[in-house]
Amino acid sequence: MAKRIVVKVGSGVLSGGGEALHAATMRRLATEIAKARANGYEIVLVSSGAILAGRERLKLEKRPSVQLKQAAAAVGQSRLMRAWEAAFARPKITVAQVLLSGDDLHHRERYLNARNTLLTLLRLGVVPIVNENDTVAVEEIKFGDNDGLSALVAGLVDANLLVLFTDQDGLYTEDPRSNPEARLIEEYGSALAKTGKAGPSGTGGMESKVKAARQAAEGGVLAIVANGAKAGTLAAILAGEGVGTRFVPDEKPLAKRRQWLAFASHPKGKIMVDAGARSALTGSARSLLASGVKGLSSAFEPGDVVSIVSGGVEFARGLTNFSSRDLDKIKGLKTSEIEGALGHKPADEVVHRDNLAVLKK
Repeated sequence: MAKRIVVKVGSGVLSGGGEALHAATMRRLATEIAKARANGYEIVLVSSGAILAGRERLKLEKRPSVQLKQAAAAVGQSRLMRAWEAAFARPKITVAQVLLSGDDLHHRERYLNARNTLLTLLRLGVVPIVNENDTVAVEEIKFGDNDGLSALVAGLVDANLLVLFTDQDGLYTEDPRSNPEARLIEEYGSALAKTGKAGPSGTGGMESKVKAARQAAEGGVLAIVANGAKAGTLAAILAGEGVGTRFVPDEKPLAKRRQWLAFASHPKGKIMVDAGARSALTGSARSLLASGVKGLSSAFEPGDVVSIVSGGVEFARGLTNFSSRDLDKIKGLKTSEIEGALGHKPADEVVHRDNLAVLKK
């Protein structure tokens, strides 16, 4: 069973069904995490709740504007951490606050810096408490919810298990709140369940948990969506009991560099390719050559991440060896013709297969 775990807890669980942080729930979760640590597990906690705490303190409406959410997060971050420090005080566990924005993980160097910080904290016996930096996040760099952030963190720290806590027992065939005949899906398959939208406390909803769990599974991490409102759920999962909905990791997971390209990178531009190039990239694990390039959009430089598109659909991302200026001059040309067109040849491939990640549907 897993020895390094990422546990994500949303506002719907932390509120205990109310409109503020629920101290008893947080103490229970801290106790369960402490027991898991005593059994040899390393745990990173991804916690929502800053906006919830700030909203309650400022007496804001349930659905404030983006600006008010950022203000609420600024007020609520310290309150959230004080609540977690109090919860972990009884088991005498040191916690650390780690605030991340999308921009921190879009850039490879900052991604690696975040990884090093988290791994160092784990080595020191600390429980890192990760949250999106909602106080400064804008639409272009927001993760959108902490479910997606937790999947990125699972890959970042080489976790074996991602636990996504919700206030339901797992993923259902229908919304169990409106259909009593809905069945719990024990292992996620090809059939997508029709699940409820986010409640008033959270922003993720079940759809974002499915997306995050599938992303983790593509990276080789077992993911389980389970009921964090029930005592003993984490212990039951670690004991191998059939709790929640399991997302089995891929037999051939993406390598770490490709995980970053697929899930955390921020493309600077697009490269449009023909059907032959798409087939070569997806079916034969080939590199992208200039002959398969039909067009491009936006400016980018060598080493930038680019989105690779066919038929209007992004199907891969990679690091380009050419600037947009040079690529525009050589698109459609054979490799042997590049030097004649440019006067130099930086590389044979536009995107080498080692620097390319094919995206799954």
